[in-house]
Amino acid sequence: MSSTQRAEITGVILAGGRGSRMGGEDKGLMILNGLPLYQHVLQRLQPQVTSVCISANRNLTCYQLSGLPVISDTVSGYAGPLAGMLAALRFIDNDWALFAACDTPFIPYNLAERLWQQRGEADAAWVRSGERDHPVLALIHRRVADRLTDFLARGDRKLMLFLQEIAATAVIFPEDRQSFININTLDDLRSYSEEH
Repeated sequence: MSSTQRAEITGVILAGGRGSRMGGEDKGLMILNGLPLYQHVLQRLQPQVTSVCISANRNLTCYQLSGLPVISDTVSGYAGPLAGMLAALRFIDNDWALFAACDTPFIPYNLAERLWQQRGEADAAWVRSGERDHPVLALIHRRVADRLTDFLARGDRKLMLFLQEIAATAVIFPEDRQSFININTLDDLRSYSEEH
């Protein structure tokens, strides 16, 4: 990816969930191999973009210690990843946001490049690996913010439905179970702490 293309993209780490499958713990702050999960994502995201911000709804001071901008949902009631995406799209100065969940510590280093090159004319592109969609791993243009506002105002919360509604592109990544692992539970955390 050229530095000009990279300069158009802000990375966004989505860490605004309730962590219900993690016993209510803030997933982004759970420790994997000595670092909070969100820091693993940051290490992989940062070289691919011009700047990074964090979308979080609690423990804001902990996330602010990173030195990165921290933004919170403007939609009430934990409306899911779309609420964090909307807040980020309204916040960023660049045209594009590259989203990654805080619980995906092994995302590929060519995530931005692949999504950028294969999005075509679409306003958004997301990862498909093997038979599985990973819609939270997405490159989205900020011009869709108004459409996303309307979508959420209708009471819709399904990310895939929104991506389909805006005619986003699925970008096929080689089937690689490691790159797109989600650390959803304490068992997952223990398992990957032992393996890596």
